[in-house]
Amino acid sequence: MARIAIDPITRIEGHLRIEVEIEDGVVRDAWSSGTMFRGLELILRGRDPRDAWVFAQRACGVCTTVHALASVRAVESALALRIPRNARLIRNLIAGTQYVQDHVIHFYHLHALDWVDVVSATQADPAATAALAQSISDWPLSSVSYFKSVQDRVKAFVASGQLGPFANAYWGNPAYKLPPPANLMAVAHYLEALDWQRQVIRIQALLGGKNPHPQSYVVGGMAMGVDPNSPTALTTRRLSEITELTTQAQDFVDRVYIPDVVAIAGFYKDWAGIGQGIGNYLAYGDFPEDDSGQPAGYYLPRGRVMGRDLSKVEPVDQLDVAETVTSSYYSYDDGDATPKHPWEGQTNPKYAGPTPPYASLEGFDKYSWLKAPRYRDEPMEVGPLARMLVAYASGHSDVRAGVDELLGTLGVGPEALFSTLGRVAARALETKLLVGKLAGWQAQLEENLATGDLAIADVSRWDPASWPAEAQGWGLEEAPRGALGHWVVIKDQKIANYQLVVPSTWNGSPRDAKGRRGAWEEALVGTPVNDPAQPVEILRTVHSFDPCLACAVHVYDPAAGTGVEIRVV
Repeated sequence: MARIAIDPITRIEGHLRIEVEIEDGVVRDAWSSGTMFRGLELILRGRDPRDAWVFAQRACGVCTTVHALASVRAVESALALRIPRNARLIRNLIAGTQYVQDHVIHFYHLHALDWVDVVSATQADPAATAALAQSISDWPLSSVSYFKSVQDRVKAFVASGQLGPFANAYWGNPAYKLPPPANLMAVAHYLEALDWQRQVIRIQALLGGKNPHPQSYVVGGMAMGVDPNSPTALTTRRLSEITELTTQAQDFVDRVYIPDVVAIAGFYKDWAGIGQGIGNYLAYGDFPEDDSGQPAGYYLPRGRVMGRDLSKVEPVDQLDVAETVTSSYYSYDDGDATPKHPWEGQTNPKYAGPTPPYASLEGFDKYSWLKAPRYRDEPMEVGPLARMLVAYASGHSDVRAGVDELLGTLGVGPEALFSTLGRVAARALETKLLVGKLAGWQAQLEENLATGDLAIADVSRWDPASWPAEAQGWGLEEAPRGALGHWVVIKDQKIANYQLVVPSTWNGSPRDAKGRRGAWEEALVGTPVNDPAQPVEILRTVHSFDPCLACAVHVYDPAAGTGVEIRVV
């Protein structure tokens, strides 16, 4: 039995180490280790809760807006605030744009190179590539000369010996199954997506003031003018620009991204039986379609699918979320195996692992800076697959139609959803659905503004003197990577406790007190590995979750072996 480590896992956000034991060409056990300390929750203590979102969105340089939104929702929950319709629609537009851009980036720039052999593209016949591209889409950039120009650029990279973003990969591994023409097509679209994502994310800048780290959130709504007749507000011209960008986003999704996913997945149907994982799926739901603030009005529903049973959806209550630190580099005052709801959560760093750099995690009970979230004491998977499964099982008409069509196109059955390939397909379907919702939300915003309703924030509880002496709140959201929750405890107008339970903490969870693996670890068990020296198969499953360790863990000093002390002056 061989034990190998991939450290760091690249093409993700943050720092992740994966160790696996391989026997007879198959992964028999796995360990997921977040290798940096999380300290953001400590930084927030004692601060004004109205300012929490500004700090909380610094949890990550990618998922900035999702933490801002979860944070303001948590404080709004504590203060019993309901946001105006204009704010709800603008938040939906910002969050929806984040999904679309993030999912496309993930497929092309973080995940595709696990399936696409870039060096093989240099051997492709551009005419064959053009014929392939034209057979699956009417995208205009599909000529022989275009693909020849892309191929020449790739050859120049290879000839220089400086492959840039294509370096340090496992090119030539027999696990790659795409023929050269398909590889060249995918590389061309990889390059196109770089420019496309730069354009579409301008919607966030127009509505958020900047990107990343938008500046227009506020507890109670949004901090921006919404008068179409004012030159300093959300004007007709700005709305027209958003319309143009939304149209461009949908065009690329429909004519490039979706056809590419279907085409590439067709060569890897065996991955519909690999990477099943835990089989329990959690979704908080998101994208409110009415002003009630209740989950019943969400476009993406809230719920759980347990044991891969799509015949029913179980309810979700934030009170049933808890974390343990049995295998984590933290300590609890009353025992590390004690489950703690986030309102009572503790962030007491206590490193108890090997001294970096190290050869293996073997022999250490604690091995990650991620905690172990559980729902009613059960490990869960979160993310696009969880959302699509919960929606499908809930009878969501758009999701049911999309799933059935996609499965039919790929020629696989519903069981294929519970897999590495299923995560790829679910993310693509979700992107197609949400890019189609953007125009509708914008139309609703414009219609509401036309009635003369310019309300953008409820500041009735803005004065701390109106707050209760103690208050607790929670903000649940579906970030692109999965179920995200922020919990706040307010005492004497200040933050007494603040806890984040993020998607990659759910999925990247180490073992709990019962020895149960987290989603990444469980999904890796049973994965075939052709060559332990080039474990591209491991990367396929890990990347299918789109890990974001920056959200889950933060600053750690490997030289000193301690957390970094942060002093607020």
